[in-house]
Amino acid sequence: MALHRLQMAGNAQMRIRTALVTARSAPAHERAIRTLMKWNIRVDEAMFLGGLPKGEFLREFEPDFFFDDQTGHVDAPRGTCPRGT
Repeated sequence: MALHRLQMAGNAQMRIRTALVTARSAPAHERAIRTLMKWNIRVDEAMFLGGLPKGEFLREFEPDFFFDDQTGHVDAPRGTCPRGT
């Protein structure tokens, strides 16, 4: 809900670019997309890594913040950016 409110409050000076990065691949990726649509979250980019580790990707992507629904997944990209669950 907080992300949705931030996206709706965005303007020319503050825009939140949102990327979905998941280790999932087809057909499991559909659940993540449908959930974000249900929550009314706008996703600017989506990357389905098909089991590849997220850490290397996040180092290149350089997000301002990374969050995941599992603590173990948040610990993996240590040192790439601020992160939380």
